[in-house]
Amino acid sequence: MLDHHLDALFQAAADRDPDRLFEHASQLYAATETADRATLSAVAARFGEVFDLVPPGVGARLGIVAGALAERGADPAPLAEPLVEQLTGLLEQSARFAAAWRSATGEEPPEPDDNDPGWLPSTAGRLTGLPEREAFGLADAWASVHMAHMPVLSILQLSPEVRAGLPGRERLAAALSAVADDREDLEWLAGLLAVLEDEHLIVLHRETGRGYEVVIGGIGDNFQLHTLLADVVSGPSDHGLIEGVQPDPEWVMAATDGDVDPEDGPVHGQFNLVDAYGKWIWNEGVPADIPKLDGVRVVVLDPPPYARSWSPGRRYPMMPGVIRLERILPSDEAAAWMSRIVPEGGGE
Repeated sequence: MLDHHLDALFQAAADRDPDRLFEHASQLYAATETADRATLSAVAARFGEVFDLVPPGVGARLGIVAGALAERGADPAPLAEPLVEQLTGLLEQSARFAAAWRSATGEEPPEPDDNDPGWLPSTAGRLTGLPEREAFGLADAWASVHMAHMPVLSILQLSPEVRAGLPGRERLAAALSAVADDREDLEWLAGLLAVLEDEHLIVLHRETGRGYEVVIGGIGDNFQLHTLLADVVSGPSDHGLIEGVQPDPEWVMAATDGDVDPEDGPVHGQFNLVDAYGKWIWNEGVPADIPKLDGVRVVVLDPPPYARSWSPGRRYPMMPGVIRLERILPSDEAAAWMSRIVPEGGGE
């Protein structure tokens, strides 16, 4: 049955019949409701081949089904390349649209209106100086890029392997950067591209002089990092850990792979996070913002200067946060790191 739906999908793509294409895509997704992971993954792998056969605007709509298959349990890896390539092309076209729009109108680029069937032709019509077909293509890309980025959000959250080895990452990041100021709706994607995987941090507790090496992955912001750092260094002092900083287990679960909206809250901050150069590490930032010292990001744990609290959870609900205490630093190694960090004093 699934092969039948896939065959019909590819035939509709070959016939350039979008109505049949979307009908069969919907039927295919419905038919996978009870499929196991292996079957879902096989379907997704073949589904990913259809993007080469359809124009980007049609592919953006098909991408929603691809992302839904991944969310249902399919291996997202085979979908990464076609979805990223499609999105990157639309972003590059969107940058051209924004430049052409400003040149033609002197205005800021408009917000697409999916509910107005006249938006696309009227918008394309204002791109004076461009051939009609080119103007329509640029406007269509501008309108399609939001939908095209949604399945990429899904696969990036679902797979650390995809995040670590994303095909076409540099080109995608450059294309995203070119439109970032005009497309606030894409900021979540920019955040996901900055997520660190298998990243080693040196964590220093200034008050005790103790140091730790931890490994993180899938952490979307420093609120989440703050909670997980407090958990991983918490424990008996005679074990080399820090007493009195243990966060509520529900907050920790919400920051890893548990319920993102637990009953217990808000989270209470245990530290003031400071970098190796004495600047505050703001919770609103991301781990990738933390500067390196000799190739390693360093986090210093200081007493909180005032009470801080925030809602428990994860910025990206489908992405489990990971932290592992790799080792407790020997006292001489911790002292060597402590001797190289700048006293806290910047960032207020």
